[in-house]
Amino acid sequence: MQSKRLHIRYSWGAAFVLVLLSVMGCSEEAKEHTAAAIHDRDSVSMMTSYGVNTLISDSGVIKYRIVTERWDVNVIRQPNRWEFMKGVFFEQFDEQFHVQAYIQADTAWYYDKQKLWKLRGRVRIRNINGLNYMSEELYWDGIRHEFYSNVFSQVITPERSLQGTYFRSDEHMMNYTVSNSKGSFIPDENKEDETAGSTTPADTTTQQTQAPIRPAAQKHAKTVE
Repeated sequence: MQSKRLHIRYSWGAAFVLVLLSVMGCSEEAKEHTAAAIHDRDSVSMMTSYGVNTLISDSGVIKYRIVTERWDVNVIRQPNRWEFMKGVFFEQFDEQFHVQAYIQADTAWYYDKQKLWKLRGRVRIRNINGLNYMSEELYWDGIRHEFYSNVFSQVITPERSLQGTYFRSDEHMMNYTVSNSKGSFIPDENKEDETAGSTTPADTTTQQTQAPIRPAAQKHAKTVE
């Protein structure tokens, strides 16, 4: 009889230990998943718009149309920016509201304080003169009214084809420079007889001094991804 009582007492003791271990295990598991509240609002956009098709003006003059799947406005991150992470398409207008060029990119950022666009990923531009520009990265400076790029770029017009590692142009792609370049040109038929006795390589390479980029653009190129 006494042996039976000892057996029951040990059974209850073992059950109590198992329950205690289970409670301790649950407590430890709950603590493992406990985390402090997140207060960092650095990546939170003040405004997010979807399916955007809008006109943008500068000094009261409509400059271009923006079409994008998603538009985020972030005033928490520094510098302040608009973000177009789903791609962007522009129509660029002159003062008479005539379309001058089409611009598109896979991703874009606009730094409103600096009036600086950064376009990245399959950047394409076509203007009314038939010029086609292609690159993987391009800056659009709204203060100097120019485009520039420090990566491989290609320019194709009805008369020539150029490519190089530095590109700079006015906003209308009328006057542009391609440095560290090579390219081909359509020969002038009127000069064929003059050049018949000479040989000129189809591709040429030129080296030019790169124009300085304003500090704001250099800062963005290093810090923004």
